[in-house]
Amino acid sequence: FQACLYFAVVFQAVACGIHYLASVFLVETPNFVCSAPGNITDVLYGNLTGSSLEDILPVFKSGTGPLVVRTAEGEQWELSRCRCALRINPRDFTYNFDGNKTVRACNGNFAYDHTEVHQSIVTNWDLVCEREWLAKLCQPTFMLGVLVGALIFGDIADRVGRVRILMFTSLCQFGLGVSVAFSGNYYFFVVLRFLLAMVSSGYLVVVFVYVTEFTGIKVRTWTSMHVHAAFAVGIMVVALTGYLVRVWWIYQIILSICTSPFLFFCWKFPETPFYLMAKGRYKDAQTLLDSIAHFNGLEYRLKVEELLEPEERENGSALLEEAEERPSQSEKKLSILDLFGSWRMAGRTCTVWAIWFIGSLGYYVFSLGSVNLGGNQYINLFLAGAVELPSYLVGCFAMDRIGRKKTCVPALLLAGVACMLIIIVPADIEALTIALCMTGKFAIAIAFGLIYLYTCELYPTTIRSLAVGSGSMMCRVGSVVAPFCVYLADVWVYLPQV
Repeated sequence: FQACLYFAVVFQAVACGIHYLASVFLVETPNFVCSAPGNITDVLYGNLTGSSLEDILPVFKSGTGPLVVRTAEGEQWELSRCRCALRINPRDFTYNFDGNKTVRACNGNFAYDHTEVHQSIVTNWDLVCEREWLAKLCQPTFMLGVLVGALIFGDIADRVGRVRILMFTSLCQFGLGVSVAFSGNYYFFVVLRFLLAMVSSGYLVVVFVYVTEFTGIKVRTWTSMHVHAAFAVGIMVVALTGYLVRVWWIYQIILSICTSPFLFFCWKFPETPFYLMAKGRYKDAQTLLDSIAHFNGLEYRLKVEELLEPEERENGSALLEEAEERPSQSEKKLSILDLFGSWRMAGRTCTVWAIWFIGSLGYYVFSLGSVNLGGNQYINLFLAGAVELPSYLVGCFAMDRIGRKKTCVPALLLAGVACMLIIIVPADIEALTIALCMTGKFAIAIAFGLIYLYTCELYPTTIRSLAVGSGSMMCRVGSVVAPFCVYLADVWVYLPQV
């Protein structure tokens, strides 16, 4: 029973990995220049010649000089990325020109290289030059939605139950994911992605608590860590789909329907027995335990009182018998302040939050930055997801043998060392740079995966989802910062590693 339930809910976690990294190719910017008015008949770029911009754009590099074109009307234009210049009274059609020019802005007229990227939101809505910041804002705003969703849904799940949130967020992931593909303009696109981020984050937060409360202590490490493995599979799906589909809205629809079969059976999921007991629904909890035992073919029937805390166990039978007769107990209002109920709890919360932030920052810098390492960007992103799978196996073995703390610290140190080594590696040795990046991703994935489980184990049932949700909120602060760290590569290629 638990195995079927586990693989079912983890399957939907693939969608979270998909949506978190989908923007890597949604906002991809191909080579581009200003478009010249009129029909182009000849193109010059250094020693290269062509009859159209499509012939030269694949080899054009910004900062190495403009493209020189001649139109059917006889005009000669020098085309750069964000401006164009009309030559005044040119004598011959040559690359170099010392005469007068009239410089103009592009005014929204651009020519794009469609060799690699057929359509992206950048080419559809011309998010280049003075509008480039809008494209770079897509991932941070998505992560901001993840931050908000982590806090909101973590809190709501403690109040209304895990299953209702799993069902709601799963349905919204599908609906909003498809809706993004049909967004008519940039601002509608960003709003839909923000809402999609909220529900994706909500599912991911609650599913960790859900599987933790349904699995035994002996396998809890493996079941919790391998929710991350499903997220990594989602990253690999993004890389594969991005390679096969180069039109952004078709790409978005395919990614959104990948996990749609989950919607057909998620409504059958039961609430966790620990949540039912925490809310005083002992009869419901006992009925669920009996159903699990029957499904698993076990003769022994676990009693609810055996799952209670020692001080409650003495009165367990009485609680079970009185559950139907007494009115439902008034629920204590929970808030984030409950995570700071004592000095010990406050110190624990601050430490956990710091690891969430550091782990998330490193995880997304390595993931998002993988497409900028050189070589094939699709293979790089695929490897960034694939390298996580063995990292979780290593992490599980290490946690079971040497403990959570002794696993987390070396993993964070290894990730830091990998970042430092990337800085000193010569830029022309791409293979070594990629290998070091994957080593860093391997290490940070261990620490990042561990903290989810560790947080679940450090807090009591009543505030467990709130603890994971608030920790995930700090994690998303790191993920909001991460895209900006990746963009620092425009200033200095190794600044993200610093």
